[in-house]
Amino acid sequence: MSQLPSEQFSPEAFLKTVTTEPGVYRMFDSKNIIIYVGKAKNLKKRLSSYFSLTQKHPKTLALVSHIVNIEVTVTHTETEALILEHNFIKQYKPKYNVLLRDDKSYPYLFISDHKHPQLTLVRSQNRKRKGTYFGPYPSGGAVRESLHLMQKLFPIRQCEDSYYANRSRPCLQYQLKRCLGPCVNAMPESEYAHQVELAAEFLLGKSQRVIDLLIDEMQLASETLEFEKAATRRDQIQSLKKVQEQQWVSGDIEQLDVLGFVYEHGIASFHLLFVRQGRILGSRNYFPKVPKNSNPEEVLTAFLSQFYLSGQNGRAIPKEILLSDDFAERFTFTELFTEYCGYKTTLKVEMRGERAKFVKLAKRNALVALQTHLSQKNNVQQRYQLLEEKLELIEPIKRMECYDISHMMGEKTVASCVVFDREGAKKSAYRRFNITGITPGDDYAAMGQVLARRFREKQSIENIPDIIFIDGGLGQLNQAETIISSLAENFTEKYPLLIGIAKGVTRKAGLETLILADSHEILEIAADSPALHLIQQIRDESHRFAITGHRGQRDKKRRTSTLEGIPGVGAKRRQLLLNHFGGLQGVKAASVDELAKINGISVALAENIHEALTLK
Repeated sequence: MSQLPSEQFSPEAFLKTVTTEPGVYRMFDSKNIIIYVGKAKNLKKRLSSYFSLTQKHPKTLALVSHIVNIEVTVTHTETEALILEHNFIKQYKPKYNVLLRDDKSYPYLFISDHKHPQLTLVRSQNRKRKGTYFGPYPSGGAVRESLHLMQKLFPIRQCEDSYYANRSRPCLQYQLKRCLGPCVNAMPESEYAHQVELAAEFLLGKSQRVIDLLIDEMQLASETLEFEKAATRRDQIQSLKKVQEQQWVSGDIEQLDVLGFVYEHGIASFHLLFVRQGRILGSRNYFPKVPKNSNPEEVLTAFLSQFYLSGQNGRAIPKEILLSDDFAERFTFTELFTEYCGYKTTLKVEMRGERAKFVKLAKRNALVALQTHLSQKNNVQQRYQLLEEKLELIEPIKRMECYDISHMMGEKTVASCVVFDREGAKKSAYRRFNITGITPGDDYAAMGQVLARRFREKQSIENIPDIIFIDGGLGQLNQAETIISSLAENFTEKYPLLIGIAKGVTRKAGLETLILADSHEILEIAADSPALHLIQQIRDESHRFAITGHRGQRDKKRRTSTLEGIPGVGAKRRQLLLNHFGGLQGVKAASVDELAKINGISVALAENIHEALTLK
């Protein structure tokens, strides 16, 4: 039997008022939450299809049964509707929309506009920073690999400007012949500028042109008896040819994305291959969140619009997008993308030669990624089920949290909270807490403070963990029990189970002691049990997250001058003091009179500085 929309909503009355113009529609449920966002070239026609008596699609029937209100926004063109739809989906994350969970930035290689340009990695294009950008690359790893390669091919600096400006002698990179040492003028200016030009040409995909130019220079150097220069050019040519052999993309392919798509068992797998300036920059797998009973065309169109309209992540739409699967709106998307980016783009499904090989490769990779993903997902589900059985839980585990404390002899104590759900680690929900106001090194007080801060407000049911793991022994568990019980009024929907994880004497995996709250019963789990492996995984992730935060805080303190924080002492005065007295120890040893003799420092300020440094 078909489900009907809520009695509070009349489709007939609503459709009489809907325009036939293009636009975006938002569907709301009884809690006034947006559950679906869509676009249409003809709003009236598209919305009428949802309430047709012939509508039998399970997902649509489920969606319609929850609608209590629909709002529409009219746009001038279908392109505007596509962009607005993407923005709404990203903002509201509706339940029945396909959601691409990809908010990572895409890095670039950057050659700065400097007397001696620097080659480095940047996370986004900054108009204020003058220079040339190459990319974007699919990952930071791909950029670092390219940087390492470029350092071998073209000896231009990759160090920061501050490091470059303060050198008095060449660094190790110069000794390894991976930098020409512009910081100490170790080479002619023209040679450095020439290497920068060659590097830029190479990054633009013109490797053969670079090789031909170097061959001419090698021959000329040999004829003029500049044998050292000729040998340098020879080594560059050999390295470039070796790289060229590995990059088997045709020179006529300048800007291309290849998209392989597989949709099985309710899971969508996309494998995207990036080709820029005739070079393969890398690839990446995507697994968007797909509502039940979604059809493949809906998944594919949602991915294309969400992926290519996320301009803030540095993704420009390439001139060619090769697809492993066709869809009805392909030509419409071609026109929309062309209008959106201002130059002609094409979405192709029929191709021959090298392009066909790329599509076949992307499709194969998407299938392999899906099989691996399903295997991992099944493994995770098995771990959860075994843990539920071991704990004799009636309801399935939906959310687990683990807390750990990290410090070095009480310095810069940081607490971590990591979250796991049925899919595994939920990194968007991770949190760190800087612990203050306790006796340094008091782990019990630190654990009490982090739990009090985490649960100090009333929790919604989806934010209440089914299990809270405490990385520590009976003392930390007792503290956690005290804090959680004192906040019992914030757990009206459900009360979490507390489990302490005490490391064994040898601190080896598999020898942990698991302590249940209240009874303090020891939970026995075999060392080879997948349930224990799940507990170890969340514990190790909590430890990693805590110690990373602690190290960051500690390093920040190490980089912070004691002079910082003294009122009236800014960056210029700090530098003036350090230069005059030869360092921080000299400033600390100086008297008020000696400090007051510095230009720009009054007697009152000198007294403040002396008092602050004496107290520290």
